[in-house]
Amino acid sequence: MAQRILLVDDEPTVRFGVCEFLRSKGYEVVEADCCARAEELFRSGSPDAVLLDYRLPDGTALDLLPRLRAIDPSVPLAVLTGHGSIDLAVDAIKQGAEQFLTKPVELATLLVVLERMLQRHRSDKSQRAEAVRRERTQVDPFLGTCAAIRALADDARRIAGTDRPVLIQGETGSGKGVLANWLHRCGPRAEEPFVDLNCAGLATELVESELFGHERGAFTGAVGTKPGLLELAHRGTVFLDEIGDLSPQVQPRLLKVLEESRFRRVGSVRDRQVDIRLISATHQDLGLAAREGRFRSDLYYRINTITLWVPALRDRREDLPLLAADLLERVTADLGRRGVELTPGAIDAMRRYPWPGNVRELRNVLERAVLLCTGDRIDTADLRFEATPAPPAAAGAPAAPASSADDGDLTLQELERRHIERILRDEHGHVGRAATRLGIPRSSLYQKVAKLGLNVARS
Repeated sequence: MAQRILLVDDEPTVRFGVCEFLRSKGYEVVEADCCARAEELFRSGSPDAVLLDYRLPDGTALDLLPRLRAIDPSVPLAVLTGHGSIDLAVDAIKQGAEQFLTKPVELATLLVVLERMLQRHRSDKSQRAEAVRRERTQVDPFLGTCAAIRALADDARRIAGTDRPVLIQGETGSGKGVLANWLHRCGPRAEEPFVDLNCAGLATELVESELFGHERGAFTGAVGTKPGLLELAHRGTVFLDEIGDLSPQVQPRLLKVLEESRFRRVGSVRDRQVDIRLISATHQDLGLAAREGRFRSDLYYRINTITLWVPALRDRREDLPLLAADLLERVTADLGRRGVELTPGAIDAMRRYPWPGNVRELRNVLERAVLLCTGDRIDTADLRFEATPAPPAAAGAPAAPASSADDGDLTLQELERRHIERILRDEHGHVGRAATRLGIPRSSLYQKVAKLGLNVARS
């Protein structure tokens, strides 16, 4: 599509010559011979650039520039005049002109100036579009009001400025990756790269190649040298999702990176220095895996300097309307179906569903509903849930001991409830001290309190 140039000059011969030249270069040119006409054309459809003569029958460029900038400040403008002076140029720049040229201007020079203006304009538009896209895709990991999510937010904000390794635990689809992105954006390395790798299901050779890179000929198919994610993330953040699935052969190599800040590419004999922050995530109980020998205990203690627990969606049902509304807005924006809303019946049905796939499944259900519904309201019939398996146990949740010999016929959940109630009574409702006695983070205790329907005051 041809770029549109607004040419403002009261001399017909000048307009004719410039118009013919620019049209021969593939531009669309619209003409104006006074300030009023120029403003009218600018307002009816912002051009990609403006070439503006200084003296016009009903004013000067200094009169017109502020009015055009008020309509669309992003459009680049160049002022052309046969009465050039330093003071006039300074005034024009102050009023928003990007270029100030003295007549007569060679057409080749004018073309170069115009192309540079347009290139900067395209670059600015691209950056603004990217900023909007980032803002739309950056999900708030703490959206909600339940005690568990508020505790998670408190803990995350306390450690946001640290550079130490963080382990994020929670069920699949609960938002661990969203939290990892937030920690990077709010941390000391926010301006540096953020690279991620999902360790689940990857062969040892592939994980090694992705993380550490490889030299040419290091293995069959290595036809060239490839830098790994560690090199690409130098001075930034590496996020290893599902680190519990990391191959035992790769674990000691990762430990060396964390202890010595150096590594070797596959097939290389030379050490490379690297400066990274590691954020890991898993749905597994890594502590149990370390005790059973399925995960290196020394690596486990290295990566969980700080541990954050993300609550399952079924444990924060009071947040469902807020989460659904936010996700629905994003989904409809992506699909071009703005204005779609959920009926009260649909929200009630969503509250009753166990959400084994957590927030990720919630987005999928909403996206499917938007695609299938015929109007602008999503009702219960538009919601297509998956099968409802029994919800998995929370990652890292310890089994609660029985409180007395008479508890033998109680369910495990009731035993846990009684044990937590007893500890809370002993600590006079102080959640922080109770969590310490239970050996779990404060945020995890809030999750259990919400899940078991206990009433406690925040502490």
